[in-house]
Amino acid sequence: MHDPQAAAQPTPPEPLTITCADGQSLQAHWFAARGTRRPEPVLISPATGVRQQFYWRFAGWLAEQGHDVMVFDYRGVGLSLQRPLAGHPARLVDWGVQDQVAALDALLARSGADQAVLVGHSAGGQMIGLLHNHRRVGRLVGMAASTGWFGGMRLGFALKARLGLRVLLPLATRIKGYAPTSWFGLGEDLPAAVGLQWGQWCAAGGYATNAVRHHGATDFHAEVTTPLTVLYATDDDIATAATVQDLLRTLPAAPRQAHAVNPADHGLRRIGHLDWFRQSNQAVWPMMLAAVRGEAWRTAA
Repeated sequence: MHDPQAAAQPTPPEPLTITCADGQSLQAHWFAARGTRRPEPVLISPATGVRQQFYWRFAGWLAEQGHDVMVFDYRGVGLSLQRPLAGHPARLVDWGVQDQVAALDALLARSGADQAVLVGHSAGGQMIGLLHNHRRVGRLVGMAASTGWFGGMRLGFALKARLGLRVLLPLATRIKGYAPTSWFGLGEDLPAAVGLQWGQWCAAGGYATNAVRHHGATDFHAEVTTPLTVLYATDDDIATAATVQDLLRTLPAAPRQAHAVNPADHGLRRIGHLDWFRQSNQAVWPMMLAAVRGEAWRTAA
């Protein structure tokens, strides 16, 4: 019914500039709906250290299914990096409080819709409790979204992650003036405060709640009632059953569900933390589309 092969010719994206409340500009791309237009526009919010181009194939395919789609880069990343990375003032909390808020408003203004579906990959699906406009998110689809809590990972990977994010990365950041996350296989290099907060939040559990624990006026976690669906792969070392549940507990008022996906059930060798959006893994795209639309999907027996 929903043919993933349509992604072979993605919709040409239109570049856009988004202006945040603090004056920071972000670079985004718009994929206009084609075919029978659906009423739900989609905002794709990237994972930490992942550029927006990684999502373009999937965004183009969603547009072929009738959805207006927007993808953007957070401040300090990719096309939104507008100054030298060393000394860049961006913080991880800014990605939620400022960047996701502005991107959501821009998507809704452009589409004319009252609400949007937020497809958040990893960190992109972890920060809705920081958004003052969270009520304008009609559904949240968290792809590999969890708190990344070290205590919820298998021991070997947890020790490796803790060493990298809490010891080696802070030392390297002090030397370089930015977080050289690419050295550790953690995606694009990041502004210093982004990399340091990433490690702090993963160590503490509860992820974005650590940013607003003593700032009630900007903490919306308890108010969020947006239906939340998390999809995570059984071969994901970061988004595990425990770290996903650690995220879900931070949104007590939201209708929420989590589904573990076995790559072999979809004829795939691996999905891991990143590969949901790769064209080579397009066998899972119809399942992701069903989550976007709030529909059930069939899984292998």
